[in-house]
Amino acid sequence: MSRSGAVTFKGNPVTLAGEAVAVGQAAPAISLSYVKDGFKTLTLDELKGKPTLLSVVPSLDTGVCAIQTKKFNEKLAGMGDSVNAVTVSLDLPFAQGRFCGAEGITNMRVGSDYRDRAFGNQWGTLIEELLILCRAVFVLDGEGKVKHAEYVSEVTSEPDYDAALAALKG
Repeated sequence: MSRSGAVTFKGNPVTLAGEAVAVGQAAPAISLSYVKDGFKTLTLDELKGKPTLLSVVPSLDTGVCAIQTKKFNEKLAGMGDSVNAVTVSLDLPFAQGRFCGAEGITNMRVGSDYRDRAFGNQWGTLIEELLILCRAVFVLDGEGKVKHAEYVSEVTSEPDYDAALAALKG
């Protein structure tokens, strides 16, 4: 299934692969690559037990994506290890790690969907025309149920930080 015109990229309607994730449903599977002591895979099971913020961006190498990651990192500073927070992109894990080191990102993990774009397809965030992820934010409760879902209508715009953080804290 595809969702034509679900969001815009620089004002142009684009198609998102897969179905939209809705509040109240069980979270789809997660299988993201990251670099820590070698290549690892981050799964939904590893995130269960704590509320989780999933911040989805097209690429950490762009201005708005960097702003989004830095803002969430800053706003999560007071929450410590009571929550999980993951920035998801198609950037290679090495590039994600460099970005986090250079920008002082310490309150979020990064996960890459570069291998098979399974996250993008299962979470309805893959832009078919560009083969990048759209901008989106999801919040899961400790059992893996979706509490908040935002597909940012214009990919080049920032998400609603306050709504996502309220869902994370609530």
